Amino acid sequence: MLKSLQKALLLAGLLLAGGAHAELDPDYKVILLTENYPPYNMAINGKNFAQEDNIDGIAADIVREMFKRAGVTYSLTLRFPWDRIYKLALEKPGYGVFATSRVPEREQLFKWVGPIAKDDWVLLAKGDSQITLGSLAEAKKYKVGAYKGDATAEHLVKNGLTPITVLRDQENAKKLEGSQIDLWATGDPAGRYLAKQEGVSGLKTVLRFHSGELYLALNKEVPDEVVQKLQGALDKMRSDGFVEQITSNYL
Repeated sequence: MLKSLQKALLLAGLLLAGGAHAELDPDYKVILLTENYPPYNMAINGKNFAQEDNIDGIAADIVREMFKRAGVTYSLTLRFPWDRIYKLALEKPGYGVFATSRVPEREQLFKWVGPIAKDDWVLLAKGDSQITLGSLAEAKKYKVGAYKGDATAEHLVKNGLTPITVLRDQENAKKLEGSQIDLWATGDPAGRYLAKQEGVSGLKTVLRFHSGELYLALNKEVPDEVVQKLQGALDKMRSDGFVEQITSNYL
């Protein structure tokens, strides 16, 4: 009887210890990385490095509020290029990157929170272009510009195209205007926003080849409790109209 009681107490002690160990460290901090990808995230000064309040955009504003409501500590840095920050989030515990597409090839690589915003993929052409397309395959005979390391560019390659990539997506607006490329594979409305910033207007959509959404991608070592708190906060923000309000402020 005594031995049974001792065993029960020992087991209870182990369970309590395990539960205490599983609790989130109050000092736990998520290192958030983003890039210049207007209107979703961008440096206020337009440069390729910014921190904290010097970053704005639809996704940046939503992510800030999400962490605030969830009570999770974070730091926010905008860096360049995308390939670098994506790799950091993939490899370093406690890191996250936004806003990025949640495509099947990436599904098992991260823990996801979202969606934060909508982001369709389109092929844009100059307003006077005679190009007409019925499918993505028909674009193979044209020079297509894309953003290096972006899911859009990866999708083109997967479908047999060979995009001409650049390190900054807005460079494609000028290349399209200068006829260095025939088509620009980009996001909608992101592409038009970027083009406007570069003084390029009158572009037309030749093909809409994907309807997608943007997410916060967290390293797989980020505790599930953090992911759940963030997702819960975002769901509440969507239901109370915060997400819609922020989106309309920029578009």
